[in-house]
Amino acid sequence: MKFSIITLFPEVFEPILNSSILKRAQKKGLVEFELVNLRNFGEGVHQVVDDKPYGGGVGMVLKADILAKAVKNSKFEIRNSKLILMSASGTPYKQTKAQEFSKLDHLIVVCGHYEGVDQRFIDKYVDEEICVGDYVLTGGEIPAMVIIDSITRLIPEVLKPEATQNESFSENLLEHPQYTRPEEFDGAKVPEVLLSGNHGEVDKWRAEKSLEKTKKVRPDIIQKG
Repeated sequence: MKFSIITLFPEVFEPILNSSILKRAQKKGLVEFELVNLRNFGEGVHQVVDDKPYGGGVGMVLKADILAKAVKNSKFEIRNSKLILMSASGTPYKQTKAQEFSKLDHLIVVCGHYEGVDQRFIDKYVDEEICVGDYVLTGGEIPAMVIIDSITRLIPEVLKPEATQNESFSENLLEHPQYTRPEEFDGAKVPEVLLSGNHGEVDKWRAEKSLEKTKKVRPDIIQKG
C-alpha cells in the first residue's frame, strides 16, 4: 500500500515513519510512504501557499490551486485509492474506517493547516474529511500519523493475524486487562485463572472483563452496537 502525505512539515513525519512497525513494514515492501512538501508548489520567491479568507476573518486559508498541484504530483492514478483531508470538521475516525482504508492500494492524506482549506479543493478532490477527536490542533500532521499507524498495522503480513484480533473496538468492546511477570507486584497478584492453563476459562474471563470494562469506561460503544 502507498501513502502519499501532503504537508507543510514533512520533517515531522520522518522519526515516526522510520521507527518500530512502520519501519519494518517498509523494509518488507508492504507499505510505501511518500512525503510531499506543499511549500514546493507555492507561488513566488516566498513559495506562498495560503491567502486571506474572502469575507474577512482571522487566519489564512490554504489555496485550492496550490493543493491541486501537489495532489497531481503525487501520481493519484492508482484505481483503488482515496484522498482524505485531516480536518477538525470531518467525520470522527473509527477502527472500522481504519479497516476499510487498509484495503486500499493508495491513500493520499492532506494535512490541513492555518484557518482551513479552500472549499473548492475539498469539493473537487477530497473523498472524505477525517477528524481524530472533538478538539482542534494546529495542523493535520499529528492526526495524519494516527491514521497512517492505525492502517499500517492492519495490512496483511505487517503483524501476525492474531495480533489484530480481539482488540479494543472490535465487536463494540474494549480489550480485556493484560498481565505479565512478575506474578505479584506491589501486593497485587495476577488473576488465578490466567495461570490455570485452562484456555476455555481464560477466554471466558477475558470476555467478561472486556464487557465489564466497556460498560464502565465506554458505555456509549455498547449502546451504538
